[in-house]
Amino acid sequence: MIIPIEEVFMFTSRQIHLASRPTGLPTHDNFKTVEQELPELQHGQVLVKNAWLSVDPYMRPRMIDRKSYIAPLQLNEVIEGGAIGEVIASNNTQFPVGTQVSNLAGWCTTFISDGTDLTPLPASDLPAHLFLGMLGMTGLTAWAGLNKVIQLNADDTVFVSAASGAVGSIACQIAKLKGCKVIASVGSEEKAQWVKSLGVDAVINYKAVDDLTEALKQAAPEGIDVYFENVGGEHLEAALNVMNDYGRISVCGMIANYNADTPQPGPSNLFFINSKKLTVQGFIVIDYFEHYPEFLAQMTEWMQAGKITSEVTIYEGLDQTVDAFLGLFTGKNKGKMLVKL
Repeated sequence: MIIPIEEVFMFTSRQIHLASRPTGLPTHDNFKTVEQELPELQHGQVLVKNAWLSVDPYMRPRMIDRKSYIAPLQLNEVIEGGAIGEVIASNNTQFPVGTQVSNLAGWCTTFISDGTDLTPLPASDLPAHLFLGMLGMTGLTAWAGLNKVIQLNADDTVFVSAASGAVGSIACQIAKLKGCKVIASVGSEEKAQWVKSLGVDAVINYKAVDDLTEALKQAAPEGIDVYFENVGGEHLEAALNVMNDYGRISVCGMIANYNADTPQPGPSNLFFINSKKLTVQGFIVIDYFEHYPEFLAQMTEWMQAGKITSEVTIYEGLDQTVDAFLGLFTGKNKGKMLVKL
């Protein structure tokens, strides 16, 4: 079914573009809001109105013009990223009006698609925004990083950095569900109390300790077997110091370096990788999408049984998107950071 564009209440798409490449922590000056006219729908196309936008730490490295696992964001183009929307006009029988879809169109209110970049949400009574968080790329990152990358064992002692973040908070819960002892690192007492409520065995407020290695040794006197790496820097150095022989490190990200405008020195104790016979594996979630059905079935079962919970921090309106993104680097979020349109 097609709804003529004249009958659609949005005639333009409001978008946030990358105006300039940041140096250090981005500022509002690096972004600009533009309005783009919508053309008429062609055969096979749909018009999607976004309801939820995702802001994620990985977007910051993409603002640098360099070769990586994914192409850098382009100047004067929309910031790409995960979103959930609804088809509001359709010339494509596979996506009738009313279909809820996940997409990577990014920071925009509406867009036109031929359907190849859209994924219909599974039939579910769960809130749609969960498919940007616990039931989407965020949850899959935590699940794959533990179950596929380092193959978690029930007797492992697991250290999770950025444990109050979107991925870290889910990683903590999955590790506990697998029977592991879990040590979590966070950046405030408020976040420490929240992460404790998730059932972890010990929480370190790294901003309140003089020596992170000593704090980790006290929390895990018998050492750690697994480190779920989200931060880098001092956290990686502490993990290497305390890791047991044959330990495994699943490298999800290193947010501590994302805003560095000069090369940062690495940990001084990388020799432990050799002497302790460690396995260090970096991973990108897109390499594990084939496991999404298995992941979704297990996560949905856990959620419906009340064994795992999702926390979201919500900013309202497209104009708050940049603030939400910048808040990722100053600890503004508990769990997944989202923008509701």
